[in-house]
Amino acid sequence: MKIGEILKRGVFSVSFEFFPPKTEEGERQLFETITDLKKLKPTFVSVTYGAGGSTRDRTRRVVKRIHEDVGLNVMAHLTCIAHGREDLIEILRDYDKMGIDNILALRGDVPRDRPDFRPPEGGCRYAVELVRLIRENFGDRFSVGVASYPEGHPESPNMEWEIRFFKEKVMAGADFSITQMFFDNSYYYEFVDLCQKSGIEVPVIPGIMPITNFRQIKKFASLCGATIPQSLIEKMEPVEDRPEEVEKIGVEFAIKQCEDLISNGVPGLHFYTLNRSRATLRIYEAIKDLVPVRDLSA
Repeated sequence: MKIGEILKRGVFSVSFEFFPPKTEEGERQLFETITDLKKLKPTFVSVTYGAGGSTRDRTRRVVKRIHEDVGLNVMAHLTCIAHGREDLIEILRDYDKMGIDNILALRGDVPRDRPDFRPPEGGCRYAVELVRLIRENFGDRFSVGVASYPEGHPESPNMEWEIRFFKEKVMAGADFSITQMFFDNSYYYEFVDLCQKSGIEVPVIPGIMPITNFRQIKKFASLCGATIPQSLIEKMEPVEDRPEEVEKIGVEFAIKQCEDLISNGVPGLHFYTLNRSRATLRIYEAIKDLVPVRDLSA
């Protein structure tokens, strides 16, 4: 099922993001998580793609297994910065043959261990170029999603710049967007308002990161520029060495965040699971009565 078409029907989307594990034990744990979350009937699940294409084969394997063995609607992430044009087309042809309907088109990060890295000649330097490549070579075969950044991409000098480049991705053919994680909903609302004023009409799905490891999330936030509210920091720091307390506070915070987003009419919720289900299940259980009716077959 194409995500863009589902969203156009007004279906409230609930989705989960996973990353391809490095070990057999990690993969076993991942598919236990997927089994746990399948009962929530997600609109789709997504599988990430490592910097510089480092998880190409593992991403493909996990996408294929979710699609064929688990039977969930899956979106494959694809980063373009380390691939040449023909390589990207080959990857997309493979997903086409596999029956995958959805691609998240991303630039990707420069590999940290390669400071002299340069994108392949003739490839795609930015996500907008990957969106164009998909549309030029595959038409409407895929529903194409892109990333958006309510607080601005770390490389963006200001939000005017951010909105300008987001609009270019939409004009190139993106159907919808999933945001970077954020912890202060005001950034999301302000971003959507700027989008509407700029004529951007695609659904912008908020990305939710349940905090279960505060040190880890602080690192993630510093890398992507997400602001952690001071009130949350003050609750977390005294207990950051007590995982159960961190998760309890993190889940309670995410529940309130999701309640507010739902009450303000968001098109869905996308949970960054870190390949674990417990926190996400607890959050969903608390908000399920607020979630709009979700009939994917309509």
